[in-house]
Amino acid sequence: MLQLSDITCRVAGRTLLDNASAAIPAGARVGFVGRNGTGKTTLFRIINGELQPESGTAKLPRNMRLGQVAQEAPGGPESLLETVLAADIERASLLAEAETATDPHRIGDIHMRLIDIDAHAAPARAAAILHGLGFDAGAQARPCSDFSGGWRMRVALASVLFLEPDMLLLDEPTNYLDLEGALWLQDYLAKYPHTVLTVSHDKDFLDAITDHTLHLDSGKLTLYRGSYSSFARQRAEQRMLLEKASVKQQAERKHLMAFIERFKAKASKARQAQSRMKRLEKMQLVDTMADEEGASVTFPNPEKELSPPIIRLENVAVGYGDRKVLRKLSLSISNDDRIGLLGANGNGKSTFVKLLADRLPLMDGKSVRAPKLKVAYFAQHQLDELPIDETPAQLVGRRMAGEPQAKVRARTAQLGFSWQKADTPVKNLSGGEKARLLLGLAAFDGPHLLILDEPTNHLDIPMREALITAIADYEGAVVIVSHDRFLLDATCDRLWLVAAGAVKPFDGDIDVYAKLVVQARKTAKTGETHKDPGFEDDDEDALPEPKPAAPRQPKDMEKLESQIAKLTDLIAKVDEALAKPDVFRKNPEIAAQLAKDRANLADKLSKVEEEWLAVAG
Repeated sequence: MLQLSDITCRVAGRTLLDNASAAIPAGARVGFVGRNGTGKTTLFRIINGELQPESGTAKLPRNMRLGQVAQEAPGGPESLLETVLAADIERASLLAEAETATDPHRIGDIHMRLIDIDAHAAPARAAAILHGLGFDAGAQARPCSDFSGGWRMRVALASVLFLEPDMLLLDEPTNYLDLEGALWLQDYLAKYPHTVLTVSHDKDFLDAITDHTLHLDSGKLTLYRGSYSSFARQRAEQRMLLEKASVKQQAERKHLMAFIERFKAKASKARQAQSRMKRLEKMQLVDTMADEEGASVTFPNPEKELSPPIIRLENVAVGYGDRKVLRKLSLSISNDDRIGLLGANGNGKSTFVKLLADRLPLMDGKSVRAPKLKVAYFAQHQLDELPIDETPAQLVGRRMAGEPQAKVRARTAQLGFSWQKADTPVKNLSGGEKARLLLGLAAFDGPHLLILDEPTNHLDIPMREALITAIADYEGAVVIVSHDRFLLDATCDRLWLVAAGAVKPFDGDIDVYAKLVVQARKTAKTGETHKDPGFEDDDEDALPEPKPAAPRQPKDMEKLESQIAKLTDLIAKVDEALAKPDVFRKNPEIAAQLAKDRANLADKLSKVEEEWLAVAG
């Protein structure tokens, strides 16, 4: 059990946690919710010991293994599979010692411990996790340095899942995942055998994995039993009951005060008036739940409706260089379409939306666009392109050159930035505030087509609900790429699947697609590829293309010869251990494992020798 007791913490003068207490049961899967900026990440830092609170304690059971995704993504020359396996320090240390140990008893102890921690199954388990997060067998064998930051964060997530800690702390784990990866993670966490505490603003994700909900509001922690939907229902019921009690109490107070005012001067009623005054003084006011700060998003409507279709593609091909990522596209978009794009990362979703945004040239076919078509394009990577030293008011003012400051301020407020926030430099805004600013700037001029590529990352639940309302009120066309099932289901009336180099309408709803994805992941073999071979290396969500293999050099032979020598030495050590007279009688399990290890080493030696012969030839 994690025991949080009377924790108080202030950051930059703001009280984030105020005598907050909660007890997280062992084995619980807890969704940690609350508005952005309320202190959820701060509490994580207190739990893992990175930050000390002003008062109170976060007490973990002795020897509990705590796991959290590293803030810095791995990026060395090691392969993805090697990087994940290296996260298990004990296994790596034992395997390294096994190569140099000479004492037969120590060799036996090492192998027994490797059996205890199921070390021999580790590569298959690590590969399965990487596969679930979107890395095929080829990608798993390539170095981390080949991948972009978003993909390396998936490797960091894979590493902590591989460790299977007693308590898993996850802060917005789906932010770097596509829908397919989020569905796999959802299925994985729903079966996780230990405690999970996850911050997420994805309601469907929380409903699928959690059995408790921890709510942080006004510096206080409240633990609810049940999923997010159960929590929302309980909280609404509590709010309603408290409001009813408050109304009833106010009526009673009004009645008592009226009696006191009327009869306090009359001697015959003085005692009764005094009694009611004491009752009024002792009455404790019912505390109603304060409304959380509202959220709003608005998209200006296009000034003039265009004749449909606004975009028509005829046998179009698009890609990078001379490589076609998408081919034979024949589709059309009307002026009020709501289209959700499905498909695993790397299949071409971002390439397709860049085509719609007119940011990629055609390689084949014809694209017909309505005259005076205005397209707005929002993508998460653009958050890093915002000028960090400028303010929302300055960025809006740049779009309204020549307009008076009053109008600029009014428009900035429409984007959700109050007078104070309007003058806050971008570098001091939260991730959610940056996303809100970028959304507002993207749709500033009332576009006819709004393209949203993962718009919900960094947005809390009220902001996501506001985004859904804004899309519903918007009169133009919308194309959405998102891992948020709730957003897709609530806003899209058409689904297109991007796969195998094509974009085609999907016959079914988002729940049907989710079931197909989960089923495909369950039946697929570990490490088997599930992506179109023509993925794009210039695409934000794409795996980089493998580099061509370099010709063999003499140093390759030296490396192979070193491996042969090492394997031969290890086999000799195992043979020496097996030669002990009593090894099979006294330690049959150790002996059996040693015999199995010798067979594996001999098989590996044979393969390395064959490779050496091929190079030498």
